[in-house]
Amino acid sequence: MIRVSIVGASGYAGAELAGLIHNHPEFDIAGLYVSENSADAYKAFSAIHGKFSYQIDRTLIPISESQIGKIVAECDAIFLCTPHEASVDMVSRIIDAGGVVFDLSGAYRLSDLAVIKDYYGFSHKFPDLLNQAEYGLAEWNHKNIQETNLISVPGCYPTAVLSALKPLKEAKLIDSSVIPIVNATSGASGAGRRANLGTSVCEVSLHPYGVLTHRHQPEIAEHLGHPVIFTPHLGNFKRGILATSTLKLVDGARLSEVNAAYNEAYEGKRLVRLRQSWPSIKDVENTPFVDIHWELDKKTGYLIVVSAIDNLLKGASSQAIQCANLRFGFDSDRGLI
Repeated sequence: MIRVSIVGASGYAGAELAGLIHNHPEFDIAGLYVSENSADAYKAFSAIHGKFSYQIDRTLIPISESQIGKIVAECDAIFLCTPHEASVDMVSRIIDAGGVVFDLSGAYRLSDLAVIKDYYGFSHKFPDLLNQAEYGLAEWNHKNIQETNLISVPGCYPTAVLSALKPLKEAKLIDSSVIPIVNATSGASGAGRRANLGTSVCEVSLHPYGVLTHRHQPEIAEHLGHPVIFTPHLGNFKRGILATSTLKLVDGARLSEVNAAYNEAYEGKRLVRLRQSWPSIKDVENTPFVDIHWELDKKTGYLIVVSAIDNLLKGASSQAIQCANLRFGFDSDRGLI
């Protein structure tokens, strides 16, 4: 069995990850940890996340950065479900100790130091590690994921958008003179478990946020290799993301070429479902799938692509499991379906 520890296990993504590992045929939980100043320290995991009662009987242990080496010695891999401010240093300590780390924060998703400074507000202290980090978009970067000890698990919005647009970019079907427009809506769980009036379901009325400044915009652009205009919205529901991308195809592009691009990109990739109708959140919530559908306006050459994921699963924890499966030599979807 592959023994893994989770740091930040009290949050939504960390809890989902613990559940997936608990039920995984190849992985076992070595420890569940929270930050040393967490209000959840020493609480029972199942007391916070009741759906795991009588299943995951673990205490949430507080940890400081100085204890990372000890945790590395006691397990085969560590998942970080921590804010980027904490992940930056923890990743460095894990790698220095010879560990394998899957970082679910945004600390190592971008390569440009200036962009990191602009969008995350800090100067990255470990540029060499940025070069080592592999982006964990599992269906697209599986070979590199298998060969690294530092995997940066993609953000939830980028997972939905990149899954929809990368087949077109790779097939050279996107008109480079027209920037794709992406509008996406997420459930309130995307803001995390910490109480916040602005993300309370009782207070949320569908609205945009982070307009032209959201940190997932440069992540999408970098890993797509094409600029985008990305506008996120917050919906008054718990979980899920629906992303609508509008783009201009190159002159003369046919629907048959678009269909072929998607079919070739995702052949044999069982966690990507190419749907024959528009996706919906209800079809993907509590699942590890990404659903995609597209239609072409032949009069204008514009293509509409809609993708849907569960932000806590395919947008975080189940994609982290895909990466771990690949890193340790299993099929990407092992233990997920």
